[in-house]
Amino acid sequence: MPGGFGGAPAIGRRRFMVMSTAAVGLPVPVSGSAPRSLRGLAPAESSTTSTIGLTVNGEQRSAVVDNRTSLLDLLREHLGLPGTKKGCDQGACGACTVLVDGRRVNSCLTFAVMHDGARVTTIEGLAHGGRLHPLQQAFIDHDGLQCGYCTPGQIVSGVACIAEGHTASREEIREWMSGNLCRCGAYTNIVTAIEQTAKEA
Repeated sequence: MPGGFGGAPAIGRRRFMVMSTAAVGLPVPVSGSAPRSLRGLAPAESSTTSTIGLTVNGEQRSAVVDNRTSLLDLLREHLGLPGTKKGCDQGACGACTVLVDGRRVNSCLTFAVMHDGARVTTIEGLAHGGRLHPLQQAFIDHDGLQCGYCTPGQIVSGVACIAEGHTASREEIREWMSGNLCRCGAYTNIVTAIEQTAKEA
């Protein structure tokens, strides 16, 4: 038998495993069967998934998800609503902003199971009857976007900013929109769009 490291005799993998488990007192499987101490035991019931129900954009929706699924992934991967964007996936950019029971939430940072029974509004739910939300239209009118990737989160956050009453000045709008980043640098036009929409509301 060829030698191993340092010229020691090599042993096969199977023999090594048998010797190792025997040395620490573990039961050794025979011919690939389960250890005698584990035979006949039923597998534990899985508790890693949950069925949740939410009202998303006014529509009752439900899904069975892994308990570790983020609200963002529930919306995009399970409910077919890709408008909410996955940016940094760390809560730093705001691209995934949605409204949960009227409050802005970074959907990448929260588990879907935490919002069973909640009302969720995404960018897809802002337009009504084929007509854009006033802030969506203002973003178009004032060129509040370039590449458009951050735009859904910017608009949803802007809708909340207006509803919260944080639009007394351009400085206040900037402060309350500071959680939403625009890598293209369209901030001035974004503020203008929110400012106009707040005045017309």
